[in-house]
Amino acid sequence: MPKPPLRPDELTRRIFRGADAVRSGLLTPAQLRSTAWQPLFRGVYADRALTITHRLRCLAVVDFLLPEDGVIAGRSAASLYGAPYEADGPVEVLTAGRFGPMAGLLVHRGAVPDKDITRRTDGIRVTTPQRTCWDLARWLDLADAVALIDVLTTRRVVSTGALVEYANARIGTPGWNRLLKAANLADPAARSPLESRLRVKLAQANLPAPVLHYVVETGDGPAPSLELAWPQQRVGVVCEADEAQRRPRVPVPDEAGWTVLTVTTARLTEDFDGLVTDLRAALRGRRR
Repeated sequence: MPKPPLRPDELTRRIFRGADAVRSGLLTPAQLRSTAWQPLFRGVYADRALTITHRLRCLAVVDFLLPEDGVIAGRSAASLYGAPYEADGPVEVLTAGRFGPMAGLLVHRGAVPDKDITRRTDGIRVTTPQRTCWDLARWLDLADAVALIDVLTTRRVVSTGALVEYANARIGTPGWNRLLKAANLADPAARSPLESRLRVKLAQANLPAPVLHYVVETGDGPAPSLELAWPQQRVGVVCEADEAQRRPRVPVPDEAGWTVLTVTTARLTEDFDGLVTDLRAALRGRRR
């Protein structure tokens, strides 16, 4: 029977620097490579019994890797405020000094004033919500940035008004107009990233602005709800991210006289032009 790997109490359920564990005599280099530990970043390890979240990865970066002028930023910062992000997604950092490259990190260059940094109770230095949205607008496609900003406004981490004010205070600074555009497109009523991205891309395609979460009155019984709707034309859209996330919904009955299109993530990414064509045709047809 194989001998179980050594797991010192001092390292149990901890994240640590491998060199420190070896130097202190807690582990040998061979023991550090055992199945008891999982590498997170170059030279940084964790107890394999830990469930590694993106927050823990951010904490490891701040505790063991990031220079003093560095800060968690971008999508990683948004995730700390409640936006969705993969647990193993690259940790985004912003630093004025030389740092990286390093596997598992996405390093952005630039100074961050102290007023744009906050320190969480767990010790993570992170950009403020306004600065986080500024960086999202600068670094991401507009639709992806708005999808994350929608989450932060829905969670009341930041308001669209505060973002407009932040952008207007920086007129002339590279990126101010991108944040202003994102803030004007953001909507705290959004309920999913797919809905947010679709709404932005339709605006970029110059389609008329829809009503969000429109309830179709059909008389007795449960009322169908549409993620996007153009009520005057009786045209609507329902969003279905994928089969696994598909939820039961009340269909719009044929006798209500609506044209309803179903939009999936695949169609948004692979056939957006066709979707726009179908929507334009439906809207034109209903105006006759």
